Amino acid sequence: MPLTDTFIRQAKYSGAKAGDKHSDGGGLYLLVNAAGKYWRMNYRFLGKQKTLALGVYPTVSLAAARKGRDQARELLAAGKDPSAEKQEAARDATRAAGAVFETVARDWLASTASQRSSSTHSRVVSWFERDVLPRIGQRQIDSLRPSDILDIMKTMQARGVKESAHRVLGYVSKVFRRAMVAELVERDPTIGVGEQLEKPVTRHHAAVTEPEKVGALLRAIYAYDGHPVTCLALKFAPLVFQRPHMVREAEWAEVDLDAAEWRISAARMKMDNDHIVPLSRQAVDILREVQKITGSGRYVFASLRPGRPMSDNTINAALRTLGYDKETMVGHGFRAMARTILDEVLGERVDLIEHQLAHAVTDANGRAYNRTAHLPARREMMQRWADYLDKLRVGADVVSLHPPAAR
Repeated sequence: MPLTDTFIRQAKYSGAKAGDKHSDGGGLYLLVNAAGKYWRMNYRFLGKQKTLALGVYPTVSLAAARKGRDQARELLAAGKDPSAEKQEAARDATRAAGAVFETVARDWLASTASQRSSSTHSRVVSWFERDVLPRIGQRQIDSLRPSDILDIMKTMQARGVKESAHRVLGYVSKVFRRAMVAELVERDPTIGVGEQLEKPVTRHHAAVTEPEKVGALLRAIYAYDGHPVTCLALKFAPLVFQRPHMVREAEWAEVDLDAAEWRISAARMKMDNDHIVPLSRQAVDILREVQKITGSGRYVFASLRPGRPMSDNTINAALRTLGYDKETMVGHGFRAMARTILDEVLGERVDLIEHQLAHAVTDANGRAYNRTAHLPARREMMQRWADYLDKLRVGADVVSLHPPAAR
């Protein structure tokens, strides 16, 4: 017997485990359970028994449920599965609702944030919010063309940030690739755009690499009277010659002062393994000093702003105060300083130097060394380096600590 509005309104749940089913005919029935009243339709498709959900009463009335049943029967008559068609319609609606570029970009930024350092992520977000989203953020993502992307990149390059424009283009491409997987677009319109942009000029980081000048730089650093944490970071950087952002984002959880070791996680390094930095006696002494200031927090070289690491411009600003312009010495230059002197003056093994620079090093068979490769030898090299820097700083006559190794 067909259902009536009165019966549906008055129907009560009997307590049956599977709920109570009240048939309306043609496969349509009302399922009543402890949670509420639900419209369902049983049907067979390709020999399999299936159930289609048609909504919740009273939001979906009896008349609306019957209309849904009739539409489903029409689909079955046409050889289509009503459940599959409903799912596809829902996907279409979702795609239509979230198909503006900004929605996809924000989703990509959030889901990939853990793959970048906090400073890098902030910079990427800033690029999107300054250069990309104001131009195309509210455009339907499938309407964007290569010319739209090219306009953004040319505007950036006109501002003088040629290298950044190429980086942003890469990030925008990743957003479109995410959209392709979600079937929001059929192609990536950034393809070919990079070929139309000016190529950035590759620049080497300015560095002091002559021993006598290094000695003068170190004396200036030790005479610097800036903020204590900045002073200690300046003294620490040449001893470990890691990338500036690794130094300023160093965390106390990574440092074992008793073992004289700084272990940077693979995730932070964007490598397969942790990067181990053996700490010389001088480096440990510096860290014990900075521990008195920042040891209760997360970051070794903490910012004055709570919970944040030192600014990415702090070291360079201090070098400028010391009289070293950007054409002479930058924070990244401590790496070139160490690489040059350790190899050309001190004759240290190149593979040990490369390990400490966190460059990929392979064995004779082309296999990458693991994170502990030659660690005792690297530890000895780092102590020789620190001792050598001390001699340069005090102005002692310095010679190679041992003859250059045969190449």
